[in-house]
Amino acid sequence: MKTLLLLLGLATSTEAGADERRIFKEAVVQAPVEAVWKAWTTAEGIQSFFAPEAVVDARPDGEFSIHINPYAPPGLKGADDMRVMAVQENQLLSFTWNAPPHLAEARKQRTFVTIRLQPAGSGTLVRLHHSGWGEGGQWDQAYDYFDKAWASVLEALQKRFVEGPRDWTAFRTRMKAYQEEEDRRKRR
Repeated sequence: MKTLLLLLGLATSTEAGADERRIFKEAVVQAPVEAVWKAWTTAEGIQSFFAPEAVVDARPDGEFSIHINPYAPPGLKGADDMRVMAVQENQLLSFTWNAPPHLAEARKQRTFVTIRLQPAGSGTLVRLHHSGWGEGGQWDQAYDYFDKAWASVLEALQKRFVEGPRDWTAFRTRMKAYQEEEDRRKRR
């Protein structure tokens, strides 16, 4: 009986592996919680550190779209048509998320991001959890991509409160030229 229970316990642990895989990042931002909250929950805030274009309706089931390439066709701009799942003002924001356009199979699915804020001395501790991952193939590629990308996003958030909002002018120029070339290539 003990052996059977042990085997069942091991089987349960193995099956739960995909459920347990998540990305966890944290950073201290030198700004009050209210300012960091606005950076995550408004289009202007997102555009100050994360992406050149955003649509943010920070209420349950509100839109949460982050457009890395505002010139791309709808559905390929970035995190298109994501939804806010939960909001607790100045403390918690969670939203759905998708893989980047170059990972088309994984992009059809959604994962979940939770941002938690809490005071940390004169700044704010930002904790980011990204969960809901499958395993294998493009799931693994998307996981690896975001394991790196979220660290960069949090660094950009920190930088935003040290150096000021990001100026996307040069980035937009490059993205527009890239998209025009992509569009020409597809027409050939």
